[in-house]
Amino acid sequence: MNDIKQYMKSVGQQARTASRAMAMADTNAKNRALENIATAILLDTRKLIAENEKDIAAAKQNGLDAASIDRLTLTAKTIQGMAEGLRQIAALPDPIGEISDMKYRPSGIQVGKMRVPLGVIGIIYESRPNVTADAAGLCLKSGNAAILRGGSEAIHSNRAIAACVLQGLREAGLPETAVQVVNTTDRAAVGELITMKEYVDVIVPRGGKGLIARISDEAKVPVIKHLDGICHVYIDDEADMEKAVRIADNAKTHRYGVCNAMETLLVNAGVATKVLPELCKIYLNKGVELRGDTSARALVPQMKEATEEDWRTEYLAPILSVRVVENLDEAISHINTYSSQHTDSIVTENYSKAMRFLREVDSASVMVNASTRFADGFEYGLGAEIGISTDKIHARGPVGLEGLTSQKYIVLGNGQIRI
Repeated sequence: MNDIKQYMKSVGQQARTASRAMAMADTNAKNRALENIATAILLDTRKLIAENEKDIAAAKQNGLDAASIDRLTLTAKTIQGMAEGLRQIAALPDPIGEISDMKYRPSGIQVGKMRVPLGVIGIIYESRPNVTADAAGLCLKSGNAAILRGGSEAIHSNRAIAACVLQGLREAGLPETAVQVVNTTDRAAVGELITMKEYVDVIVPRGGKGLIARISDEAKVPVIKHLDGICHVYIDDEADMEKAVRIADNAKTHRYGVCNAMETLLVNAGVATKVLPELCKIYLNKGVELRGDTSARALVPQMKEATEEDWRTEYLAPILSVRVVENLDEAISHINTYSSQHTDSIVTENYSKAMRFLREVDSASVMVNASTRFADGFEYGLGAEIGISTDKIHARGPVGLEGLTSQKYIVLGNGQIRI
């Protein structure tokens, strides 16, 4: 344990030193590093897949569930996506040093705000090795240092990606310790990371509810997080049914083990007879287990009975709860009662209803006529995301560059003194 404490202290000290250099790094150097990392990742595609296959084999041997293995798996397409995300980050404006809200005060001074890095960001994540590249890229561009602690199930993949990151930093003349991957699978390292207040400014956990709850309870460092992704799609009685079917299908079946997948479908009673049997046929053909209320089961007898717990459950699996509601009021009430405030969508052609939904649904992402699967930093044009926050303070929704910065007040004077 003493060895882990000393190791993590060393990682923290190096990160703090590197964060000062990163805060001063110019945009060109940061962009060169991002481009270099993207190139290295693409050149090492075969190596990354080979290392990832070691993790997948061990995961299967250890009985990891299908959703976790899906998140763990790297393919040529996902590797290309990592590189594209890094290049998109490079193309984004550099937020650091941006000055806004400058105003003259009666005294003659000018007061405004300047955007600055947070400092050292600790990211703790499970299964998804692509987070290593995404997090490194976002922290780098936003002038922060990063300490990345991936899950033990992805250790080979994360080390291989980290080698590409270090190469890119080195070639750009930036400190290699600006991005450090914790090189131990000992869980004690997590306990150290989340309590190192002198070295770490914020923690971002990405993973299952158990991990995030533990981090939230035990951390002595501020945490940016979301616990659940209980996402809803509401099909209104004034929806375009073709759109509704396409959106509700995609929101559930595009990928099951992700936080922005729909977990509850709400259908207006006025169109339930028309749309629900068609949609449920698609779901059943794709192997989705359906759990519905009394009205939904009357239309689709293959449904199991939904319990109160189903409305509160993030399945991360081919399971869907279905409820028939009388109107928009009932839909919004259901969502605000059971939603995890992650992502919720309405399908309607009525502008007034759409605007009400946007105003009254209290979630980090609220959508009109679009699949919940778009709740993603890459899809939002952030380049990538370091996570999704359902908190209301500091950052909310997909956390990209701006979410990894803060602001400080700046004052410009010309000899003024306070009288």
